[in-house]
Amino acid sequence: MPQGSKEKYTAKQKRQAEHIEESYVARGVSEDEAEKRAWQTVNKQSGGGERKGGGGRDVPESAKAKARSESARRAARSRKVGSQRVQKTPPRHRASASKRSRG
Repeated sequence: MPQGSKEKYTAKQKRQAEHIEESYVARGVSEDEAEKRAWQTVNKQSGGGERKGGGGRDVPESAKAKARSESARRAARSRKVGSQRVQKTPPRHRASASKRSRG
């Protein structure tokens, strides 16, 4: 089986990739890049081709569900905070704090 063959993917995975690709194209991404990103997304979600003999990772369904749930939680959080910073602000340097207290 040549590299890049989609032969070991299920019909569901192929439909998902097609739908994701259409979404990217609608956002203005080129056809080639959209297809590439779509299959990357399917592989990330499912671990690769799931048909027998596929080269997909040997990940149980429960682990896949957990990964999707965590991803959804991160996405929801990033939408929720909007313009707020997601990362914590770095702590101030001790030197600058001690200079103020010497006054």
